[in-house]
Amino acid sequence: MTTLVAYEDSESEDERLDQKEGAGSGKKAKDCHSLPLMPNSDSTLSECHQIVSREDATSSQKQGCSLSSPAALQKKATLLPYSPPNVSDKPKRPCTVPPGVRPYIPKRQRLVTASAAKEENLTGSVHGKDVHILSAVSQKVKLHLAHTPAPAAARIPKKLLLSLQGHQGPVNTVQWCPVAQRSHLLLSASMDKTFKVWDGAESGRCLRVYTCHSGAVRDARWSPCGRQLLTGSFDNTAVVTDVETGQRIVKADNQFKVMCVVSHPVNSEVFLCGGYSSVVNAWDSRCCKVVKVYKAAIQQTLDILFLRGGLDVITSSDCVSRDSADRTLIAWDFHTGAKVSNQIYHERYTCPSLALHPQEDSFVAQTNGNYVALFSSQRPYRMNKRRRYEGHKVEGYAVRCEFSQDGTILVSGSSTGSAHFYDYQNGRPLRSLQAHSQPCLCVSQHPVLPAVSATCDWAGEIKVWH
Repeated sequence: MTTLVAYEDSESEDERLDQKEGAGSGKKAKDCHSLPLMPNSDSTLSECHQIVSREDATSSQKQGCSLSSPAALQKKATLLPYSPPNVSDKPKRPCTVPPGVRPYIPKRQRLVTASAAKEENLTGSVHGKDVHILSAVSQKVKLHLAHTPAPAAARIPKKLLLSLQGHQGPVNTVQWCPVAQRSHLLLSASMDKTFKVWDGAESGRCLRVYTCHSGAVRDARWSPCGRQLLTGSFDNTAVVTDVETGQRIVKADNQFKVMCVVSHPVNSEVFLCGGYSSVVNAWDSRCCKVVKVYKAAIQQTLDILFLRGGLDVITSSDCVSRDSADRTLIAWDFHTGAKVSNQIYHERYTCPSLALHPQEDSFVAQTNGNYVALFSSQRPYRMNKRRRYEGHKVEGYAVRCEFSQDGTILVSGSSTGSAHFYDYQNGRPLRSLQAHSQPCLCVSQHPVLPAVSATCDWAGEIKVWH
């Protein structure tokens, strides 16, 4: 009889099978290490990784070390696929520039910086804040108004105060703001298709650039309230612009190149436009329509002047022939549009500009005969043959003339670049100021400060004298 005894150290059938499987697994692992890893054998690669990982774990347990030891991690990292390091994680070396050496700035960045600075200058923004043109008041003007409530007697400037640069073409006209509290503002119109407002009393800075026209700006005027600007351009339009915002309020298309514009002295909503046409149009800005047309057999209108009260209008034209000088200056009835007189000026010269005396019933006309003629502003508008203002030259340029605020001084530009000051009562020259090297097209006297004048020239330069 056979007795079966089970010993504790005896191996069972299952344990012997496990040992055989383990020996086979070790052989398989050895074979896997000897096999080359092909790029496309994904299954073989994953299987080998599992076997090696299991062997590493077994050996780590036998050696008493954890899987997170540096040796194990380094060995494991060698089997993982390669991933490029993150460049942003690397510490950046500080860029130090030796003293006295300017750092290199890319051209694109330089252009952007210059464009931003130019835009800041053009739009009138300082440190990110918009300049409120009408709210600012010049301290110089304020002090003068506080000490002298009545207008002071005009005086002649002698020294250069400011030189304003910015226009890229001839400046046709400059004009101070007629409102006393805002009289530091200086308006300029140029052939570079822009008109600008400057601080002409203190800083000389350009406060705003207006680009409402696509052609040369031939004429520009302040409104009586000082809040709007009226301009005429060679793009056939006359535009009313808000001074503060720069927004276009009214655009009047005249179908001809506009050379002169003027607002009605009583009803500022109505303005007249003349230019390369035989007609002068009267516009109402409230409805933006032509309310009156003044027709004459002329080629172009050079300037327009409202006489006192706005009842009569004087227009200057280039209609001068060898045998006749009629229609050089034409007087119109504003309301009816009828001609009052054709025979005001009998000499054979054109008159590029007109100016009304602020106190007396008279006006003057700049002539291409190199003198300023004096006329009565009462019908029949006779010319004063005993008094004329000579000494400057016109030579075909649109040279303007203007009276001082009290009417005692008449000032005119000159094609020689000088500004000429005359005594209105006797026509005697008071001073000749060599202001520019190019033809001086306009001289404007300050309405409050007694000895301040602004001049502009054909080269695009503006100067303020005191």
